[in-house]
Amino acid sequence: MRAVVQRVRGARVEVEGRVTGAIDRGLLVLIGAAPADAPAEVDALAEKIAGLRIFADAEGKMNLDVTQVGGAVLAVSQFTLFGDCRKGRRPSFQSAAGPEHGNAMYTRYVEATRRLGLRCETGIFGAMMDVHLLNDGPVTLLLDTTRLF
Repeated sequence: MRAVVQRVRGARVEVEGRVTGAIDRGLLVLIGAAPADAPAEVDALAEKIAGLRIFADAEGKMNLDVTQVGGAVLAVSQFTLFGDCRKGRRPSFQSAAGPEHGNAMYTRYVEATRRLGLRCETGIFGAMMDVHLLNDGPVTLLLDTTRLF
């Protein structure tokens, strides 16, 4: 799995002009799955993201995780994280999971995040979405389970 994690002051996702998920302070997580991704990887990634110490403590140091600051997560599925741009000008998405597996892994990520006690809002899998965010920092991290575990 791949994830782009952004520390935000607020974020929301809209589908056809309707807000499907919104948070104030917390993490916007753009998440994509590969065909070989398994539930254990998803659970480990959810735990890793929830535990990232990327929020400032009283001294201004990045020492606190999203739970410690009372934040939430907005999870948005994004298969384009597996876009391969090495050849030509049109990305190839052959390394992205198909819709059925991608949706299962995305749903598993949302459920795993909620099991960790975090409020997790969502977009709609496979829909054209407008994502609005106010970056905090900005702080943006790239995570790939093939390089983490």
